[in-house]
Amino acid sequence: MAIRVFLANSRVILLDSLQVLLELQQDLKIVGKATNGHDAVRRIQKLRPDVAILDIGLVSLNGMEASLKIGELSKSTAIVMLSTVTSPEVIFRALRAGARGYLSREASGLDLVNAVRAVREGKRYLSPKITAALIGDYISEARSPSPLESLTSRERHILQLVVEGSPSAEVANILALSPKTVDTYRSRIKQTALNTLVV
Repeated sequence: MAIRVFLANSRVILLDSLQVLLELQQDLKIVGKATNGHDAVRRIQKLRPDVAILDIGLVSLNGMEASLKIGELSKSTAIVMLSTVTSPEVIFRALRAGARGYLSREASGLDLVNAVRAVREGKRYLSPKITAALIGDYISEARSPSPLESLTSRERHILQLVVEGSPSAEVANILALSPKTVDTYRSRIKQTALNTLVV
């Protein structure tokens, strides 16, 4: 049985192009189209397609909001989101809003077909560009330096003594510094830690 697909895109020319592309596949059938979010939600509730392909920038009701409503009104409809945005924050927001697939508008036709088939089977699908963006973001997060790495060796030594319970006067005596200099170091260490937490 053919997978019943609904298309929603505010750009009519893109909407028609997607229809032509998908109807070349014998296992896919377009059952409806919409050019705005409200119309998409209303028609999807009535038609109950297997898969809905939503543009994130739909007018009147954007793709995220439409996805949330569709999740309430037609739970059996799997959603694939199309977007020019590849930031991890937006991708995760779309997935939390109920999208099972997320593709950049630059994705290939094969990617879109694969996404439709995958989400129909209950799987998630991210286009290669989206996957690369998420992996890149994860790696850069994992590589972000710890607060300790930004301290000088002297600051680390002072921090170690403070953690061990030495008061400023004792730290000053051990390192041959004035207590005022130690207090300055302690203040700088605390500020470094606070800045890291804020970031």
